[in-house]
Amino acid sequence: MSQETPPSSSAPEPHEPTPPKTPPAPVPPLPGAERLAAELRALRRPGLSGLRTLRPEALIRVAAAAGLCRGFDDEAAGVETLLKAGVRHLGGNALSADGTRGDPLARAAAHTFGLLPDRRGVPGQDRRRAAAAVYGVTPERFRKSQEREVIAELALAVLAVARTSAAGPPPAAPELPAVPAVPEAGTLSVRSSDPVPDPPTRLTGPPLPAAAAHRITVHVASIELLRDIDILVSSENIYLEMSKTFRSTVSGSLRRAAAIRDESGETVDDVLVRELVEWMRAHGRAGLPVRPGTVVPTSPGALAERGVRRIHHAAVAAPTSDGHGYRVDPHVLAEAVSASFRLARAERDKYDPPLSSLCFPLLGAGHGLPPEKAASWLCWAVREELSRDPSWTVHLVAQRPELAKLLTVASSAP
Repeated sequence: MSQETPPSSSAPEPHEPTPPKTPPAPVPPLPGAERLAAELRALRRPGLSGLRTLRPEALIRVAAAAGLCRGFDDEAAGVETLLKAGVRHLGGNALSADGTRGDPLARAAAHTFGLLPDRRGVPGQDRRRAAAAVYGVTPERFRKSQEREVIAELALAVLAVARTSAAGPPPAAPELPAVPAVPEAGTLSVRSSDPVPDPPTRLTGPPLPAAAAHRITVHVASIELLRDIDILVSSENIYLEMSKTFRSTVSGSLRRAAAIRDESGETVDDVLVRELVEWMRAHGRAGLPVRPGTVVPTSPGALAERGVRRIHHAAVAAPTSDGHGYRVDPHVLAEAVSASFRLARAERDKYDPPLSSLCFPLLGAGHGLPPEKAASWLCWAVREELSRDPSWTVHLVAQRPELAKLLTVASSAP
């Protein structure tokens, strides 16, 4: 009886066609900022406790895209984490635990939605009152104006958080040479591919009069809180467009403080913006830039109550070539300081008593100019002006102690 021989293991297997690869499912597009803002407005009154009952679908989609939630059970926690990340994106990384310090926009957003510790269950009207206090306005005024801006900006911020998370970590940037820092400058050293030059060095000639050197005072403060200084200098772009009032920039702070308001806190005259628009029209520059270093004067508006008599708007920030930011040339900074002194001398005797004091913020430090370089150039330009006319009293101001320290070091340099 014969036995069947099993097939050889080397025999070819029948050919099976390889199944086509299934393309990855397309990532659904993120919802638009307008829809997110609408959901945030609906969420404002109930606060974080309303996340489960309202179930804001657009915010949930954004939280999922950012990798903050994966299913129904963690949707509310994911959206809450997303909102906190949005606040940090708005500039609230330095936000204090009680919300009293940090960028005003971030602080107002945190109060609005109860994102601060121990504020999660605070009633909506109390959260609105706390957010309004950030801007020094009534809750009703905040509801009609700043609250809309805060919610719109938070909607854009959470979208940015999701897009950054989806893109993954950015590629490592090549190391660039560090710009030398002023001694004891702390952590403010800025890296730049184009090293900023130092201000000129005077090799000969008379030194700065001792009396003039003592006429420079450095403050740690927000510039609009200073009192009895004749002229406050504001940093503007070359289109003389002031910052939004909710920004913590010098321009935004002065604009907000100078506005004339009615009894309910409503702005009835945006004084500085109005006068700048009038000046631009009168000089044929409406919609056009002015020459970098130009300084334009306006009245102080409501800041007159603090003893301020003039605001000088220094056009120092020019748009970058890619159109996504501004930069400040240190030579333009020095030219603006000189122009401000020149304008002050021209107006001095029109007032009784005559103008005698000016206050400069750290011009350029917020637009790509390393803070230590901005301080060096600003103080050099001020000392040059005082060497010509030491009758002026000069105040230098910065909001942060480490920046004020740079001004102190630079103003005392030989």
